[in-house]
Amino acid sequence: MEMEAKLRLMQQVEGALDSIRTFLRADGGDVELLDVEDNMNVKLKLLGQCRSCSMSAMTMKAGIEDAIRKAVPEIQSVESVQDND
Repeated sequence: MEMEAKLRLMQQVEGALDSIRTFLRADGGDVELLDVEDNMNVKLKLLGQCRSCSMSAMTMKAGIEDAIRKAVPEIQSVESVQDND
């Protein structure tokens, strides 16, 4: 994917994330966009309370992924990636 197209997609995904960040932050969490891959998969990192919340899987599916797919229908999948810090 060319860089300009990738940047445009990342901006669209960020816009979708911004639409739900208020709800995540109200519970002490957030989400960081790591990448939009060439195969149209989005890599995210849950932050703060979202990392350990028992509802994080539901938040990913029903909240974050839904918002991204509505804003950017060409996205194929959304995946949460965690590091060990």
